[in-house]
Amino acid sequence: MTARIFAIALLLTASPATFALDFKPYTAEALNAEQQAGKPVPLHFYANWCPTCRAQEKILQQWKGDASVPGTLLVVNYDHEKELKKQLGVRTQSTLIIYQGTAEKARLAGETDAYKLRAALLSAH
Repeated sequence: MTARIFAIALLLTASPATFALDFKPYTAEALNAEQQAGKPVPLHFYANWCPTCRAQEKILQQWKGDASVPGTLLVVNYDHEKELKKQLGVRTQSTLIIYQGTAEKARLAGETDAYKLRAALLSAH
């Protein structure tokens, strides 16, 4: 019973943002840290000139700070991360890859359906 009370108290005192979706620019170090911690980590291959990427971003931004969609979304610059694209087999901007640790759990390309994007993000939880 004491352990349960402690767990509830911990959840009540934790900042909601602690468990909420966050956005950060991609770095190899950030990806490695999230994967080594065994955390879910989505990569969004984004290009400023891409209308599909902008549509995806608009949907994803709706979940920023939403505790029901936890994790850190790493935004990958599609035009600059050529080696990473090659390594991961990414052929198009607007690709979203979701990892649980180092295991790929979902991959979408060109998808702008909010339900499918959310399901992909949650696939690693």
